[in-house]
Amino acid sequence: MKKVALLLSLLIANISCTSQQAPSFENGQWIDLTHEYSDETIYWPTSPEWQFDTVFVGQTEAGFYYEAFTFSTAEHGGTHLDAPIHFSEGKKTVDQISIDQLTGKAAIIDVSEKVSQNRDYQILPEDILNWEQEHGEIEEGSILFFNTGFGAYWPDSKSYLGTTKKGPEGVAELSFPGIHPKTAQWLVNNRSVKAVGLDTPSIDYGKSTLYETHQILFEQNIPGFENVANLDQLPETRAYIVALPMKIKDGSGAPVRIVAFVGN
Repeated sequence: MKKVALLLSLLIANISCTSQQAPSFENGQWIDLTHEYSDETIYWPTSPEWQFDTVFVGQTEAGFYYEAFTFSTAEHGGTHLDAPIHFSEGKKTVDQISIDQLTGKAAIIDVSEKVSQNRDYQILPEDILNWEQEHGEIEEGSILFFNTGFGAYWPDSKSYLGTTKKGPEGVAELSFPGIHPKTAQWLVNNRSVKAVGLDTPSIDYGKSTLYETHQILFEQNIPGFENVANLDQLPETRAYIVALPMKIKDGSGAPVRIVAFVGN
């Protein structure tokens, strides 16, 4: 009996400890980090744009009201997930990324002041280290976001992308900030994050031609979130992220609904 009592007490203690560590969603607020899909949604210059077609709207012959539509979108447009296979052969596709990797504590690093002085700014390791001087080392298993301030430009394509041109001409004129490749390599070598994201069209800066940040992170199965909304509404710590993409089998990317819970 003593052994049973001891086991029960250990079990209760373990449950109590686990419940304290789990996020509580009772006191706080949810913040939507997702741009809606519409005719204003911004896409890469070479991608097909949003299509939304009517199947039926109105009163049916049976006398009740009914609506139905079809939609078409590129994987990589609007607020979306880049799966590692997007730039790294044999790595995870959208459907292979675990829910655990798409949820967790967030670290939000604000680089908007530097971006305001240079819209082609590439985020450096020192930006992370400066943040850590105030907040401590990024926790293992965090989802790391960079607030560049570019979310304020959405959905103005000219301000957001740096161009309104389409096709290769548009790609050549892209201008927006991103994560420097040496920062991606620094993260791989020195921190353990689940994913990275920012409020721009790409985790590489607009003038990149090799997309090295994609290559470095995706080789390690670290996915990216692009065109994230409302990062300026989050505190630098204390936010909990839920980012669930459309589960596209073998997909290299997918639309994603990202939300953050910020406790009181």
